[in-house]
Amino acid sequence: MIRLSVLVLGLMVAASCEAGPVEGSSGRKVLAPADPCRVVSLAPSITEMVFALGKGDRLKGCTQHCDFPAEAGPLPRVGSYRHPDMERIAALKPDLCIATRDGNPPDVLERLEALGIPVYVVNPRDLDAVVATITEIGRLLNAGPRGEELAGDLRTRIERVKSRVACAKRRPKVFFQIGVVPIVSVGTNTFIHELITTAGGKNLAEGPTPYPRFSREQVLALQPEVIIITSMTRGQAFEQVRDEWNRWDSLPAVQNQRIFIVESNLLDRPTPRLIEGLELLARLIHPELFQ
Repeated sequence: MIRLSVLVLGLMVAASCEAGPVEGSSGRKVLAPADPCRVVSLAPSITEMVFALGKGDRLKGCTQHCDFPAEAGPLPRVGSYRHPDMERIAALKPDLCIATRDGNPPDVLERLEALGIPVYVVNPRDLDAVVATITEIGRLLNAGPRGEELAGDLRTRIERVKSRVACAKRRPKVFFQIGVVPIVSVGTNTFIHELITTAGGKNLAEGPTPYPRFSREQVLALQPEVIIITSMTRGQAFEQVRDEWNRWDSLPAVQNQRIFIVESNLLDRPTPRLIEGLELLARLIHPELFQ
């Protein structure tokens, strides 16, 4: 009976408003409502973007990881972005779910659509795509002018960083630590690699492995000039990690007092705050350019 009621709810949602074919940046077509008013976000990045566009009132549910902005706190939770709760989503009677290509498994999207719930998929895979996704979701939620305005501001800030960094005489060697035990860094095909290089640094962990592991001896041999510590795992003693690195006087990063702890949400979510993270990294890597 529960499964039947979920299916009925989905079909009622599908019939509640007129829909038309829309193709997202993922290349996937969906019959989306012309003016969605009951939206469920299936990723923290989507939630942030919807609020940034001034359409947070349309969100009727989000994942358990959606912790920004504070206004998202009271929203009903629909499980994780990898394993959303289908019954909870259907009970919210959404006329649209917004998902991400990399974050939400394809079978999850297929199951939602089998319930008659449209799923629009975006693909913010790099800085340019993040900015484009802002305008894309803006158009989807009838916030086109706000989306264009926000995207324009973000592009200006990115170009400002690039312009400043172009004046740098060299690229300092950066080791970016996202894992404590074991030590984990970021490879070439990651958001953080793009942020490091755009901010004028050289990523010492660049390479085909997205999240390579290192021994302490390997990091010491790399002689990083800047060490940045963060993690997607909250609540760890990052100050202790910084203190442990500071014991190694042979490291250029220690000699120049350039070991920093940064908030991970500024760097590991494809949202407007990613540009804030870029600006922060540029200041840490090239303080001489941002007096």
